[in-house]
Amino acid sequence: MTRTVTVGLDGSRESRAASEWAAREAQLLGLPLKLVQVWEPVPDPMAQAPLLGSETQQHWTERVPREAAEGIRLRHPGLDVSTEQVSGRPAEMLTSVAKDAEVLVLGSRGLSGLGGFLVGSVGLAVVAHAERPVVLVRADAQAPDEHETAPAGTRASAAPFRPVVVGLDIESPDEELIEFAFAAAARRATSLRVVHGWNPPPYYAYGLTADLDLHDRLARRESVALAELLRPWREKHPDVEVTEESSYGTAGNHLADASRDASLVVVGRRIRRSPFGSHIGPVTHAVLHHSAAPVAVVPHP
Repeated sequence: MTRTVTVGLDGSRESRAASEWAAREAQLLGLPLKLVQVWEPVPDPMAQAPLLGSETQQHWTERVPREAAEGIRLRHPGLDVSTEQVSGRPAEMLTSVAKDAEVLVLGSRGLSGLGGFLVGSVGLAVVAHAERPVVLVRADAQAPDEHETAPAGTRASAAPFRPVVVGLDIESPDEELIEFAFAAAARRATSLRVVHGWNPPPYYAYGLTADLDLHDRLARRESVALAELLRPWREKHPDVEVTEESSYGTAGNHLADASRDASLVVVGRRIRRSPFGSHIGPVTHAVLHHSAAPVAVVPHP
């Protein structure tokens, strides 16, 4: 069965932005695009209310996805676009449809006056439980363009993509996460910026503030380890230019800073089988809320 790029559609500005991003990604991947609209049933007494009756339901389950699909077909000729309506709790249904997707794309609001996302409960729940990559896309005016500044007289989409940024934990690197990031950069014909944040072991902490030589030794050790980890991936993807950044401090902060000049930020999430709680991790959680660029969360064992 051919996988699709799947996007959650609810008619909001955020979901429309996600649909546009998903359409471009589907074209880069050469895959069909599926627009999925989740209708959450309301109790019978509420369903009888004039604003929540059959006409409103028909609008949301038929008109919104139909018009969205028509618009995408016009803007992206040749793209195979389908729609699907499902009924149930949005987080559960989107997590379920993600199983057959190459990637699931969701919209997310930007924080007013600040860089970053406002990730709702549905988005967080899907990210925490989906076993396929999930991308969150901003819709506000502060979201940076995916492309470098285009020369005068040319279309913005014709300009080169900004770099793809990936956060990497060298203590427990995952091949699926690294491959996703390299492949995303290769599809965009752009560079890959690998960001690694490190902190000294607790018993080094006091000495680090007083011993600059110790700090330099630890920094070199981390940089060498990062370079060695990436060496086989550079050989596997020789066309992808890679820059490595091993920096003292919290990885989430470094990734948020790097996101301002990125087309995509890629982070990982370890899969946990417990149905309870949001298993995201502190770095990924921070990036989801503070990244200025779309964020891809790649689940891995």
